[in-house]
Amino acid sequence: MSRKKNTVACFGEVLWDMLPAGRKPGGAPMNVAYHLHRLGIHSTVISRIGNDEDGADLIGFLAGIGISTAYIQIDHRQRTSRVLASMSEDNEVNYDIVAPTAWDFIHYETRLEALMQETGVLVYGSLAARNETSRNTLLTLLEKAEYRLFDINLRAPHYTSAVIDQLLRNADAIKLNIHELVEVTGWFGNHSGNEYTGIGLLQDQYNLAEIIVTKGERGASYYTPSARYDYPAVPVQVRDTVGSGDSFLAAFLAQKLRGEPNENMLEFAAALGAYVTTQSGACPPYSRTDLNRFMWQKYLEGNAWRQ
Repeated sequence: MSRKKNTVACFGEVLWDMLPAGRKPGGAPMNVAYHLHRLGIHSTVISRIGNDEDGADLIGFLAGIGISTAYIQIDHRQRTSRVLASMSEDNEVNYDIVAPTAWDFIHYETRLEALMQETGVLVYGSLAARNETSRNTLLTLLEKAEYRLFDINLRAPHYTSAVIDQLLRNADAIKLNIHELVEVTGWFGNHSGNEYTGIGLLQDQYNLAEIIVTKGERGASYYTPSARYDYPAVPVQVRDTVGSGDSFLAAFLAQKLRGEPNENMLEFAAALGAYVTTQSGACPPYSRTDLNRFMWQKYLEGNAWRQ
């Protein structure tokens, strides 16, 4: 990855999460772009909204915080996406994702080729690939991208093993949670559920340069072909887990683009992911000072989670 191109494009869904606490902006690609922007990394969203009030409000939200909306298309037939999010007793989030919606129909535009020439990293997930129109646009962009980071983000029933395989074959790096690792590698014969066996299978099958695995209260791990790094979870009082994985990925990527050591990337990512779970929604307002204060507070608590 060229660090001279310190910009990131995030492809896929933008939407409103309908939470018990109210309507909150969301969608994994937009969440990643939001947190990258908060961390000082130039980010762009490639998506599609309806010609409606929800769409206008999303445009207003992004423009209001300084993220370009130039590559968010307007659909005059499909509505802006709304997702009903409910919380389980263990603070896990369940999503009811309607189909079709505007971001299912992201069309390829020639100006996107110029954007790829200016972009260091293309971040994408699996949800926006559920529809052929957006999937074909994504596959075209992947051919032109310099570095391709796949946030697998499985949302049943909106994926197939064949599409995930296709997207993996176009990836340089991936991020997934431990449950997704077990499911995906099970398709290829790893029925043991063993993390290290699964990682080896993915590395061999797809020649991946980097694999990030988030494991909830067990922390996270980062794998390259020659090394493995682990970091424990930061203990917090969870408000909701919406977007925590997206903030983790954004923090990790921001540190990587700045050339930070691998250990620092994981530590910073774990801190931001934990901080976001203490807030409501995927895109809470915060400053770098807020995050530094949070990290210092956890340090003063004795670093007990590191032991």
